[in-house]
Amino acid sequence: MSLKTTSETALVPDGRKLRLAVLGASGSIGTQTLDVVRHHKDKAEIVCLSVHTRTDVAAAAAREFGCRLIAVTDPAHAHDAALEGLPEGTKVLVGPEALVELATRDDVDCVVSAVVGFAGIESSYAAAKAGKRLAYANKESIVVGGDLIMPLLRPGQLVPVDSEHSAIFQCLQGEEKGTIQTIWLTCSGGPFYGMERKRLREVTVTDALAHPTWSMGSKITIDSATLMNKGLEVIEACRLFDVDEAQVHVLIQRQSRIHSMVEFVDGSVKAQMGASDMRSCIRYALSYPGRWASPEAERVSWGTEQPLTFGEADMQTFGCLALAREAYRRGGTLPCVMNAANEVANAAFRHGSCGFLDIEDTVRAVMDGAKIEPVESVEQLEEVDACARAAARSYLGRRR
Repeated sequence: MSLKTTSETALVPDGRKLRLAVLGASGSIGTQTLDVVRHHKDKAEIVCLSVHTRTDVAAAAAREFGCRLIAVTDPAHAHDAALEGLPEGTKVLVGPEALVELATRDDVDCVVSAVVGFAGIESSYAAAKAGKRLAYANKESIVVGGDLIMPLLRPGQLVPVDSEHSAIFQCLQGEEKGTIQTIWLTCSGGPFYGMERKRLREVTVTDALAHPTWSMGSKITIDSATLMNKGLEVIEACRLFDVDEAQVHVLIQRQSRIHSMVEFVDGSVKAQMGASDMRSCIRYALSYPGRWASPEAERVSWGTEQPLTFGEADMQTFGCLALAREAYRRGGTLPCVMNAANEVANAAFRHGSCGFLDIEDTVRAVMDGAKIEPVESVEQLEEVDACARAAARSYLGRRR
């Protein structure tokens, strides 16, 4: 992936709005995308959007933004009463396959990929093939299917929305790939930073959801507590910026003011800093290669800000980070196996059917039993994902 700003990044002619498909509109990134567009209606419009179950959010957004098409990916919610309030003429698609239709429409310039987990891979692959700009928050698709998706992308086609990768992307503008020494991928450390492993056996879901600096969806918040989220982001950084795994260092930055840094071969370091607000990353992804003036954006009062502190990530206490690094080094379908096992165990913990450390144990057990193959197709990854999920459920069932 090229790191330079190029003329290829211009999406729309002067005077026309950026036309968006928002996949996962009811989640944390999706709702914040709606808020960004709400403040920039002169620059962007939402043509279509998807939700999984929150048809009330879909109906309200369709009315507010005049969406001509929505998708409900969970068929059980296809006839919700909320959909009776859709504007006249709004079409409803049903089922997970609808994401591909939204992502490849001729009247869409940019796809905001905010679907959580492996479920976003097919639409991400289709959007990349169709040449759509990707404002990308579905890290799992890059982790699992980066071997398929990354070769399809032209320079500037994918702009990351994750705060860390948005920061790295911004730091690398105008720089040559060969000048990168180290990517410092920052991390708050989550709610259990500094805690001994034996204490982690006793933590509750409520404890794990109490993230110190960010407001996110429940799945990613638990991933942040286990440091699996940071492991996924290490893999994502390697794929997005074409660097070796050894060049990506996880750095604890408790205040979440430095969103990531890049150190260059001459010893210089660039950092992207700001408030803990995902709307700034979304706004940048939509406006790239420019920046939209945003008086409503949260500002940091640097003169009164608390001191910034740094620390090392503890991969022995938080083994999910080490497992993710191992999955990337071994490659092939193993990142897919690792991600699937984590999604199952993460959900089991949130639903009270396993302990916090069982997440790591499940991922390790499923990875240990996996056969690693070269990545060949989305269909192959779907099969690997299904088998790994079954293995994870079986392992957790035996632990009870």
